[in-house]
Amino acid sequence: MWKEENNKLVLEKQFENFNEAWRFLNGVALLAEQNQHHPTIQNTFNNVKLELTTHDSGNTITDKDRDLASKIEKLF
Repeated sequence: MWKEENNKLVLEKQFENFNEAWRFLNGVALLAEQNQHHPTIQNTFNNVKLELTTHDSGNTITDKDRDLASKIEKLF
């Protein structure tokens, strides 16, 4: 599911259609606000790419990233 690339946790997911992708991103947005930690998001039609890294820790992967990644996985 999540991969480690260039000091980031990266998730790439393809959904059935744009509406499903957007529904997922709405859930991600709510979790990001609740956790005060916001991923980089790319969305093209039914393809979503998320990147998590902690900027104030020198752009490295921290427990904050792993915690949010775990919560995001539960949206599937």
